[in-house]
Amino acid sequence: MLAAPAMATTVEQIQFFDAIAAHCGQAFEGKVTAGNSADSAFSGKRLVMHVRECSDNELKVPFHVGEDHSRTWVITKTDKGLRLKHDHRHQDGSEDKVTMYGGDTQDGGSAELQSFPVDAYSIDNFKQNGLTQSVTNVWHMGITNSQFSYRLTRENRDFKVEFDLTKPVALPPAPWGHE
Repeated sequence: MLAAPAMATTVEQIQFFDAIAAHCGQAFEGKVTAGNSADSAFSGKRLVMHVRECSDNELKVPFHVGEDHSRTWVITKTDKGLRLKHDHRHQDGSEDKVTMYGGDTQDGGSAELQSFPVDAYSIDNFKQNGLTQSVTNVWHMGITNSQFSYRLTRENRDFKVEFDLTKPVALPPAPWGHE
């Protein structure tokens, strides 16, 4: 049996990427649909995703939590699949010490769902910053015609936010550091 070649971006991953890009310039409100006490920072806050910057190879999607504009999801096509990174900034635009964490797809996924297991850079960053509970994180993003979902899973944690893609909302302010 021949060894499988290194995975390139699959048709399903391109379809997934393009489905998000189709919403470029739009923002959508979401709600937490799974979580626990670790997710209390999201309780009672308006949650908005904004498909803000789109190129052929990269999408930048700020995730606004109330008046906190510190988070941007960065989805990039690589020569092996898709990569998800979390760009975290302070209000003055400077990078948080825990930033650009995430991972790469390990399989082709589907046009509707991609999973991103934590990568080595992120594990090191989490350990350096006392976040050892995060070293087994897996992030999942899903998209259908009517809904986008962002989910974080690990032992004792399952957090999910679902966004209604059928009802665009007013655009939020620029995320911190991306004015």
